Amino acid sequence: MFLSSNLAIAQEPKAGSQRPPEADVPKRLEELTEAAKQLGPAGQPECVWAGRLAVNLLIKNDIDTAFRHMELYDRFGCPPGHIQMAFRCLVRQGLADSKASEWSRTHACWINPTPEINAPAAAAAPAPTTNR
Repeated sequence: MFLSSNLAIAQEPKAGSQRPPEADVPKRLEELTEAAKQLGPAGQPECVWAGRLAVNLLIKNDIDTAFRHMELYDRFGCPPGHIQMAFRCLVRQGLADSKASEWSRTHACWINPTPEINAPAAAAAPAPTTNR
């Protein structure tokens, strides 16, 4: 009887393993289509999926899991430099306020890893120097 109760518990789906709602499927397909149009090899669905996960895990400091995703990314023949550029984009933006915005920021940096950074004008222009 103890064994059968353990089997029943093991067969129950976990909260985190549920499938996404059907409403998210068109949004995800749209994201993949957008990436494929703009990025070439980095826009292939398997590259987008593995690359965004790797970058998102890197920003969360889950390095071991990120490296496993990067190995998968490499195995698919995806361009390795794109992960670096997307990660740099996220680092420049700083930490996210919420988990929802974190994934959208990751996707935005994947699609456009070199966005314009809004730096103050004073920091961009060096101060004039004088020779006295």
